[in-house]
Amino acid sequence: MLLGGIFQIIQILLNVLWWIIIIQAILSWLIMFNVINTSNEFVRQVFNTLNQMTEPLYRPIRRILPDFGALDFSPLVVLLIIRILMGVVIPRLAASVGAY
Repeated sequence: MLLGGIFQIIQILLNVLWWIIIIQAILSWLIMFNVINTSNEFVRQVFNTLNQMTEPLYRPIRRILPDFGALDFSPLVVLLIIRILMGVVIPRLAASVGAY
């Protein structure tokens, strides 16, 4: 039963991380197209915080991916990895140890 709880916590954390990446990507697009401005202190703090949270995930992927110029596919790759973990790896791992 304890393992089931641990797997559920991991699922929740991965889901939160999913939404952090989505929000960070949308915010970066809004800043890039000058819809919102980083001269606003709140916007700058939120954007910097989200970048600090996601950058350690993106960095290793950026080293592997080829340079696409202004396009950054590392958030997409991280989202894909999260979905694979949530949809395939964790459920199978939980089933193999009898956690669910």
